[in-house]
Amino acid sequence: MESVPFLLAGRPARGADPLPVRHPYDAREVGRTSHADPEQVEAAVAAAAAVADRAAALPAHVRAAALDHVSRRLAERADEVARLVTAESGKPIRWARGEVARAVATFRWGAEEARRWSGEVQRLDTEPTGDGRIALVRRLPRGPVLGITPFNFPLNLVAHKVAPALAVGAPIVVKPAPATPLTALLLGELLAEVTEPDGPGTGLPAGMVSVLPLPNDRAAELVRDPRLPVVSFTGSGPVGAAIRRAVPEKHVTLELGGNAAAVVCADWASADDFDHAAHRIATFGNYQAGQSCIAVQRVFVHEWLLDGFLPRLVAAVAALRTGDPADEATDVGPLIDDAAARRVEEWVDEAVAAGATLALGGRREGTSYAPTVLTGVPAGCRVNTEEVFGPVLVVAPVPDDSAAFAAVNDSAYGLQAGIFTHDLRTAFTAYRTLRVGGVVVGDVPSYRADQMPYGGVKGSGVGREGVRSAMEDYTESRVMVLSGIEW
Repeated sequence: MESVPFLLAGRPARGADPLPVRHPYDAREVGRTSHADPEQVEAAVAAAAAVADRAAALPAHVRAAALDHVSRRLAERADEVARLVTAESGKPIRWARGEVARAVATFRWGAEEARRWSGEVQRLDTEPTGDGRIALVRRLPRGPVLGITPFNFPLNLVAHKVAPALAVGAPIVVKPAPATPLTALLLGELLAEVTEPDGPGTGLPAGMVSVLPLPNDRAAELVRDPRLPVVSFTGSGPVGAAIRRAVPEKHVTLELGGNAAAVVCADWASADDFDHAAHRIATFGNYQAGQSCIAVQRVFVHEWLLDGFLPRLVAAVAALRTGDPADEATDVGPLIDDAAARRVEEWVDEAVAAGATLALGGRREGTSYAPTVLTGVPAGCRVNTEEVFGPVLVVAPVPDDSAAFAAVNDSAYGLQAGIFTHDLRTAFTAYRTLRVGGVVVGDVPSYRADQMPYGGVKGSGVGREGVRSAMEDYTESRVMVLSGIEW
């Protein structure tokens, strides 16, 4: 099997250390690439630093055209890309197609925002000392960006690092997850199509983008490199916290996952309401085998509704099809590897041993774990307090909305929450009360639009993704005051 090249300063390259990529479902090899050598990493970072000023000065039409090109090419190769996402991540093909569609939109949004990225003019004659003065305020790149991405969205989370960087004119070095580098390298292939082959022209400068497969234990050297003043990391909480401690002088943005909750409020009480909430919670507690930081994990239901709602939820979860992620009918595929599946098994077994009731599931077969519903889980169990990152729902009764919102907040995480209610007052109370980055009303917490600010509070991170929000994180304000101006 031929080794797929990675992208080194806009050009294909290979390293000496091979990196085979295996399907999480059956462990067969689906492709191979190589780790970048230390000399190649140095070349990528040096190239990004060398081209930073030129990248920042690129005309908006050049940046937008590059982003439009990538969006268009992803759309043209959508089926191929989706099958690659499924092969290396184990994501069911239906969800992989959705991820590709989102990445197409993410790059399109990047192109549109690049054209709008203009700054503002402020009048300064609001005080006598400002007579005849105006200020031009623009946001300019802080410098080259290091983007570190996880396995669960191997295309769209790379897009959420790359598209904002290109939109503002910031070079970027991407380190994809070791388990899922191939999709990022295919994206690198499309980026190479808009990179200048021989010096200045109408494309991106050759040093502007690199996509480098590296073992996780080699990421620290990139994080510490002073030539990469921005670090954008999506992944586990302990790693994110270590990054912040290691480089307090850098601008670090972190999306660290969550322990997402859905609340079924008192007014969400009809049979149709129950069926809708049960279907949505079942689907988005188990999509991608629960390996999403906004997958539903905790479910709080008004206690007088629980007897009517719980059987519907269990039936909806039981109806999900598990199996080969390449099968069009599969709803729930494997976890990323055997260790992940064993961890989920351990946490569920721990809860059951502590007194929880297993309403459904609780079985592991290799890397697959059966969609699981637990009730009566003691408060201190890890399926309550930590991010399961697996197909597990924990259902608990609450006496009223106030108790439900307090239970949502009783977490070290705060990414998003879903509130099933028809009452606008309840919706605004949740919006004001919940300590999360986003509140989704009438649906699960798993909804995300790629143009909106996305991120969390507490242990869920700092900063925001979403194209425009990431562009702001990658840049800093600069003011120019003009004197002697009459308006």
